[in-house]
Amino acid sequence: MRVTLFDDSIPFDAYMPGGQPLGGAEKAFASLPGALARRGHQVTVFNRCRYRMSIEGAQWEAWDAERPLQTDVLIAFRKPPLLTAVRQVGRRVLWLAAPAGYLQHPANRRILDDTAPDLVFFGFTHHATWAGGKLRASVIPPGLRPDYMAEEPTRPAGVPRAIVTTHPLHGLDWLLRLWCERIHPACPEAELHVYSMALDKAQLGGECAQPLKPVLAQALAARERGVTILRPKGDLGMAADYRAARVHLYPGHADDMACFTLMESQACGLPAVARPLGAVRERVRDGETGYVVPDDDAFANVAVQLLTNDEMFWSLNQGAHASQRERGWDAVAADFEVLFAGGGP
Repeated sequence: MRVTLFDDSIPFDAYMPGGQPLGGAEKAFASLPGALARRGHQVTVFNRCRYRMSIEGAQWEAWDAERPLQTDVLIAFRKPPLLTAVRQVGRRVLWLAAPAGYLQHPANRRILDDTAPDLVFFGFTHHATWAGGKLRASVIPPGLRPDYMAEEPTRPAGVPRAIVTTHPLHGLDWLLRLWCERIHPACPEAELHVYSMALDKAQLGGECAQPLKPVLAQALAARERGVTILRPKGDLGMAADYRAARVHLYPGHADDMACFTLMESQACGLPAVARPLGAVRERVRDGETGYVVPDDDAFANVAVQLLTNDEMFWSLNQGAHASQRERGWDAVAADFEVLFAGGGP
């Protein structure tokens, strides 16, 4: 089957996630083509990659490359206008990453009415943002990349370490206050590693967007309380860092429809403490792989316990390690195949 995928966002390709930081949605798009090619499909990708190349059996083309006249399946990532990138198509799929409200915009609505695509959501929380209608909608959860599924042991660093991967504007200010006022005083030797490309660039003298300046100042002021801003890494590096930490502190956000880094850290055996926002409950099994907590007091208390209580940490470590590891991208590709055939996973 000929499968053609389109993404019109930033420059990236399927080689990038292993060694360079990349957003969860982009990693998902980068991971599916090779998985489909391994299952025997003829796969072509059009995005803003810098060079034409073959990766894992899929052909990646630059954005301005000549488009095919026809394809059996067209997968448009995020943007409805991409559904019309090929004229003759057997089945059109719109693969969403954000809440589905934007599909109600009149221009998007017209495209959906004209092309009648299948809609694909990352999870049930994500699907719930769709107002419904005549279009068929399927839930296909994302998969894990190999570095997070590797049989590598957990080796917590000598100094208790917490990790936060949230976007700086998605609750990091709240978490930094809680860390400085409640968590660090109860565990003064602990460190909080803040992974943020934007904040790391700014602390090194690069340009900082105005909305980020308050949280940057807050993080820098908290250095004496064990807070360090770090540049995110590729899959191999992040997996190693997750295995060296004791807790993933996850503020959560209502629009976080996949919680990619939470899925990855859980697979590495890293327990989480999270607020019940977005798709968090689809990633954390409360009491088994971490805790989804109702308020600030519970968040701080559980975080301190995971930083200091070995028995609690290792118990949740085992649960987390087993919770997300069974679903790689070959399983995701198999679910897409069911969709291509007219069924629904």
